[in-house]
Amino acid sequence: MDLSAKRITVTGGAGFLGTAVCRLLRKRGVRDDRLFVPRRAAFDLTSEVQVERMYDVARPEVVIHLAAEVGGIGANQASPGRFFHANMAMGLHLVEHARLRGIEKFVHTGTVCAYPRDCPVPFRETDLWSGFPEETNAPYGIAKKALFVMLEAYRRQYGLPSAVVVPVNLYGPGDDFDPATSHVIPALIRKCEDARAGGRGEIVCWGTGSATREFLHVDDAAEAIVRAAETIDEPLPINVGGGEEIAIRDLVGKVANACDYRGRISWDPTKPDGQPRRSLDISRAEKLLGWRPVHDFDAGLRETVKWWRTQGG
Repeated sequence: MDLSAKRITVTGGAGFLGTAVCRLLRKRGVRDDRLFVPRRAAFDLTSEVQVERMYDVARPEVVIHLAAEVGGIGANQASPGRFFHANMAMGLHLVEHARLRGIEKFVHTGTVCAYPRDCPVPFRETDLWSGFPEETNAPYGIAKKALFVMLEAYRRQYGLPSAVVVPVNLYGPGDDFDPATSHVIPALIRKCEDARAGGRGEIVCWGTGSATREFLHVDDAAEAIVRAAETIDEPLPINVGGGEEIAIRDLVGKVANACDYRGRISWDPTKPDGQPRRSLDISRAEKLLGWRPVHDFDAGLRETVKWWRTQGG
């Protein structure tokens, strides 16, 4: 599909990942007058009436659905009901009205949180339904994963073309650094930067540090999503990951180094670690999208710290 010739709506297009996706679409030749980003103040996408109005205004031929109620472990623990309802409602209404209006392509961005808690590493797409997700973010993960099933059902019954991309944890310039909602990398950067600037000799991190994660630069994720929009017509989940599994304890050391923080690092084991391990098999993305991540993780961390110092902090 030549996206430059299409009217494209990007839900969540003003957010962290959405900004990167819109930037890449423009590089692919999509004009601003064909690119529509529904803002939350104007369109509550959890409301079916508001979703209908958004489709009336934007008249999209392609929908890239990135909007989500999302956050780290603390946010998931504080608002499990809201996270489930908001993500389920947005997807439900957006897909149904895409079908009713004959949309040419619906691209859904899933989440690594959809995988079972004790999934074998590396996570393969065939294991998505082999167990229950990690409890602290299960409502979010299940709501996002339910749309995989909806899109497959709509492809079989109605012929709705769609694609599903499943990114691992994202990071990069422009990330969410709000302490109430941020994920692990921006939370750690802010913690280290605040301690360094305040001359504090110790930071305390959640959990034991033994859990592992994998991280993907936001621009690499955007490339995978746009390629899926261009080339994929069925909702076969496609993992996209950064290629390096890292223990949270080691991650904290890398972040502290990128921030030039030299203080002591302590751990609070009364706080949850979350899923024990996370690492994705990306062979399907390599085969179907011709995609691999290109950003070096340490360089990406330094880039993110620099952004926070100059524009965020």
